[in-house]
Amino acid sequence: MSSSAGPSNEAYAAKYPLHHSNHTSSSYCYSPPPSSVYPLTPAGSKVLLRVSGDDFTAYDQLVVVASSLFFVGGVFWVPAVYAWLVNRYRRIPSHETKRRAIYASLLLTATAVLVAGPHRRAEFGRRINVRRWRLWKSWMRFFAMEVVADRFDTNNNNNTNSSVRDGLGNNNEPAILGISPHGIFPFGLAFAALTEASAEVFGPFRAVVATATQLLPWVRDVLRWVRAVDASRPSVERSLQQRDRIGLAPGGIAEISQTPSETKEFAIVRKGIFRLAYKYNVPIVPIYCFGSSMLLKRWNIPWLERLGVLLRISLVVFYGKWGLPIPFRQRLLYVMGNPIYPPTNNQPSGATTNGLGVDTDDASSKCVNDMYERYCNELRRIFDRHKESYAKGWEKKSLVILTE
Repeated sequence: MSSSAGPSNEAYAAKYPLHHSNHTSSSYCYSPPPSSVYPLTPAGSKVLLRVSGDDFTAYDQLVVVASSLFFVGGVFWVPAVYAWLVNRYRRIPSHETKRRAIYASLLLTATAVLVAGPHRRAEFGRRINVRRWRLWKSWMRFFAMEVVADRFDTNNNNNTNSSVRDGLGNNNEPAILGISPHGIFPFGLAFAALTEASAEVFGPFRAVVATATQLLPWVRDVLRWVRAVDASRPSVERSLQQRDRIGLAPGGIAEISQTPSETKEFAIVRKGIFRLAYKYNVPIVPIYCFGSSMLLKRWNIPWLERLGVLLRISLVVFYGKWGLPIPFRQRLLYVMGNPIYPPTNNQPSGATTNGLGVDTDDASSKCVNDMYERYCNELRRIFDRHKESYAKGWEKKSLVILTE
């Protein structure tokens, strides 16, 4: 691969059009041209999904803007509208009792439906085929979404489970997908979990989301429709006990405060997920989503962010295009590394001693630390191998991995 800088995101994304395969109506097949002036994916990697940004239309732009304001902007406009309606009720003269009663009953009914209506159930999402909504295709063209499996280590430490390594979605093998970075709004995790096309390459998985998402109107409903998992430890463990495949942003909301620079990108990796992987004997797949840290910007208000971390919610004032909660257009490139497997001789869930009655806590800690180190090394490796082919200027960047 040449050491020269790559092209702009738009030019690179426009180079490869999206076309359907002949296997199934919902499948996608992508074949790069035999020769190109654009940087190609490094040797040993495999393109699983590539959506052209060249097909992005004015209609798609309208869909992205409207849905951004509706879903992402809901955190701003829903409370404002509710406060306005309550204020209107208070301004009704007290002697107009019938009018006040009608207005109050309508307001309470609407609130009850929003909080506990039938649309809040996961079954509702299946009925309306949420993963097949056409608006997701508009978003995928907006992001010129691309997924690449990097299979540099073909032996994978003597683990040959190619279904996980290749990211094929035709199996439901349990795994933990670690998608970094989180970003101000976790678009990277969201679009890996939401669409039918992404489910084919990542495998259908349940996204692990912060408890605070229950406070976000509309967003919480969509998350229920796709069977998202609350980020509390009991909920995550319950999902792993059920042998679900789950996906999460290892840095969580703490990563929001890490602002990338011209030479550095940041990722927070916590050891808790490796303890769970070891306990339930599932692999962790490192995935770096190039571009997800650049979709929104934030106002730097340190005390507000510290309060948010303390309360385990995202308290950040952010903005995007035109100063609105609309993401800047940026290509999203997902690179999947080799899975990090627990040792084959690890103890069953909950075991603390070996057959001789010797305490194995120290051994468990060593295994967890080893998985953590291998994961960080793999995340760094895929970042360094693919950064030059992502966009101009990224060859100068390095990935800084933090832990908490």
